[in-house]
Amino acid sequence: MTDIAITPCTLADLTELRDIAVEAYNDHYTYLWHDGGAWYVERCFTEEALRDDMADPNAAYFLIQYKDEPVGFMKFNKDKALEGYTDAECLELERLYLVDRASGIGIGKWAVDFAVQYALESNKSVIWLKAMDSSRSVDFYEQNGFVRWSTDELDFEQMKEIYRGMVVMKRDIA
Repeated sequence: MTDIAITPCTLADLTELRDIAVEAYNDHYTYLWHDGGAWYVERCFTEEALRDDMADPNAAYFLIQYKDEPVGFMKFNKDKALEGYTDAECLELERLYLVDRASGIGIGKWAVDFAVQYALESNKSVIWLKAMDSSRSVDFYEQNGFVRWSTDELDFEQMKEIYRGMVVMKRDIA
């Protein structure tokens, strides 16, 4: 799909990143929270929170555009170990968020392929991520070469207990 562009996010993109992060999060994850996700959005997706996170040299943010419109973003942790692997071997795909209107048209697969290429160019042998076990994303990642590796649980007080489960998934790439 030549209509898709994935570009590194800089501080100049901060407002656009915040807007697309909030929209994508609200499109998919408000059901998890007693407060509809307000606490989490305030914690993770304000300009200040994003600016602080972008300052981490281990973090890499990318904006995803479709037909010149922002439709999502990705965040990688460039050196983050997974159980059984070292930091040097692993790239964590911490976030891949798309707005509803961009779902189901191949953009997610394109983004996963981008992440694989980024990992290969960074001499990684594994990409890993955590997905909400209540989300359709687990199936999506399995269709894109990831396997279930372990489980985890979030302990956010504001989150509904029934939705705290996470699946840790990995994909060998080397």
